[in-house]
Amino acid sequence: MISDQQLAQQMAEGDQEAFELLVTRYHGPLLSYVAQQLKDRSKAEDIVQETFIRLIRHLQRYGELEQLRPWLYKVALNLCRDYWRTASYRSEQTAALEMPEEADPSPSADELLEKQERAQAVAESLEWLPEIQQEVVRMRFFHDLKLQEISELMDIPLSIVKSHLYGALRKLKRVLVKREEIHLTEYREPEKKQEREVLQHETFH
Repeated sequence: MISDQQLAQQMAEGDQEAFELLVTRYHGPLLSYVAQQLKDRSKAEDIVQETFIRLIRHLQRYGELEQLRPWLYKVALNLCRDYWRTASYRSEQTAALEMPEEADPSPSADELLEKQERAQAVAESLEWLPEIQQEVVRMRFFHDLKLQEISELMDIPLSIVKSHLYGALRKLKRVLVKREEIHLTEYREPEKKQEREVLQHETFH
């Protein structure tokens, strides 16, 4: 498979097919990432489009880009932060408080992990983690970013990224084990009730 760096180089040389291939490779993951940040799929589409526009401008200006994937995610995240600072975002948030809308249809964590065992439980358990640990877990497992790429994207040392990831995984394990115990208790309770009813029936009839 052609590498990201090769695609970037071909794009810089004006290869339209290379650009289309790169968009095919990263549009979905970027859209999912931005939609999770904004909780607004329509606005996420705009930001992803702007991210690719900035990529084209960067390549036209500098002619190369060695670390393409973390660059794309960083630009997208910066655009999200710019949007959060705008007056339009603040007005939308005020309007949302006054008149709540229906839930956003963007892909959720469990949809992204639908082919993995206990995906829904994992996704729901993320809510128990601090926000920064949620972000590290999503980038590592949902978007397949390397730890070094996450470090560069979040502007924090690699050692801190590792600490957040390992801490998050330990907490997730405890939460999932607890959920499993609760599930087994709820599953067995009807069986016990049925057994008691059978015993009572046999005893008194």
